Amino acid sequence: MSSLSKLFGKNEPKSEENYNNEIVELPVKDIQPNQYQPRTIFDDKKIEELAQTIRTHGMIQPIVVRKSEDDESFELIAGERRWRAVQTLEWEKIPAIIKDMTDTQTASVALIENLQREELTVIEEAIAYDQLLQIHGLTQEALAQRLGKSQSTIANKLRLLKLPSVVQQSILNKEITERHARALIALKGNPELQEKALAEIIEKQLNVKQSEDYVKHLLNPEEDKSTKKKKPQVKGVNKDVRIALNTIRQSLSMVKDTGMDVKTEENDSDEFYEIKIKIPKK
Repeated sequence: MSSLSKLFGKNEPKSEENYNNEIVELPVKDIQPNQYQPRTIFDDKKIEELAQTIRTHGMIQPIVVRKSEDDESFELIAGERRWRAVQTLEWEKIPAIIKDMTDTQTASVALIENLQREELTVIEEAIAYDQLLQIHGLTQEALAQRLGKSQSTIANKLRLLKLPSVVQQSILNKEITERHARALIALKGNPELQEKALAEIIEKQLNVKQSEDYVKHLLNPEEDKSTKKKKPQVKGVNKDVRIALNTIRQSLSMVKDTGMDVKTEENDSDEFYEIKIKIPKK
């Protein structure tokens, strides 16, 4: 039983089990990308590094393909980075293993291979989870169990797909982090506000806490105004004032220790701190 069957309990066709795993040389130009590939961004620098490794050591692991519907070309199942690297080397042929896989199996292999590499962006990861849910008709909890993830991890990633495309693209471009994006989820149902908040976060380089506070302001502008009006009434006491107050209190305490009946009253106003001292004449 293959790893795919173990994960999803699907019976694979006998044709694949008995298919010859012989490595063949296929024309690079006859191979097309996997239509189910969740990865949308390929790091050119890393592809170049891989190409240099292949140039030096050769292709250690062949790519895996299946025949396309036209029976004249091939579709990638696994190994797109290797295929891209070989193209930069201008190779005419590439070592490959031809598999007989259904669309469901092809999609699953591509998605799982990329998830296991842990190099997907959070949006690509979310798309992969969503596609696996649809392909296999699983619940989030069932998918989490099969992938060794927590159900909350799956759910949190999937929520990102409900954000406007411009926000998702900003995550892909690494303009904001996943935690920034989660803050924008609170503005669900209002894509205009989400995009406004996104622009503010990027322009002012807000951190996550600042982003969350800005979203709260957008959700409750009146409450925010009310809080701002009250703020002047609550004034902090700076270090010098605290020292002065403590000195006066200590002095009064020393006077009281002599047996004198000294009475004090303290008032904290907006402009000053008032201490009334009553010392009996007799």
